[in-house]
Amino acid sequence: MTVSERYRTAWEGFWEQSSGEQGEPFWDADPALTARRDVEHLTPYADPSLPVADLGCGNGTQTRFLATRFTRAVGVDLSAAAVAHARRIDPSGVATYEQLNLADPVQAGALHERLGDSNVYMRAVLHQSDREDRPAVAAAVARLVGASGRALLLEPTGQAKEVIAAVAAQPGGPSLKLRRVKEHDLRPGEVAEGEIAALLGAAGLTVLAEGDTALAMSETRTDGSTVELPGRWFVAGRP
Repeated sequence: MTVSERYRTAWEGFWEQSSGEQGEPFWDADPALTARRDVEHLTPYADPSLPVADLGCGNGTQTRFLATRFTRAVGVDLSAAAVAHARRIDPSGVATYEQLNLADPVQAGALHERLGDSNVYMRAVLHQSDREDRPAVAAAVARLVGASGRALLLEPTGQAKEVIAAVAAQPGGPSLKLRRVKEHDLRPGEVAEGEIAALLGAAGLTVLAEGDTALAMSETRTDGSTVELPGRWFVAGRP
């Protein structure tokens, strides 16, 4: 299975026209506000001696932080340009980066063969995935987790669209970061209530813990406060 050409082209175009620097994309917040907080949900369940795969890593901002918490961190992204940015920003090789289509079971299986059972970090990827690709993405997560890994998935809730609309309506109109999202046809979708648990269950994983969260963005409001999107987190694995 392959993702749609529209989806692939949209993300490749976005990253090709990006500097790759941390904070340039709307969602690319400082790890102190993202992965550092997020990983606290995962660590009670995960074996830190296993590798961690950051799925949808973009320019690797979160991957490089995850490398400080696990023995090995691998960032994975559909976009070749994103992977090139991540490698350039990380010349010392704190983490490694691979271009991979998560919707392709052959590619996901090959990554599992290289890594073995792994922990997974996936922040706000499913809602961007085309709906028909989501079962395959969940199956890739399950394949990478294997028998002993654990996965942490974080997704915005439906209320996130209201927050984004309010930010876009601030004086001066949408920021450059938001305009770039629209210009490159990055269509933020919505993951319905119960959908993530259903996708993970169909892939053979059990939700071990879940809760509410706030997904910090790199965008700020006119008063200087960080934009945060309402979200949910899920830790999953095999019993």
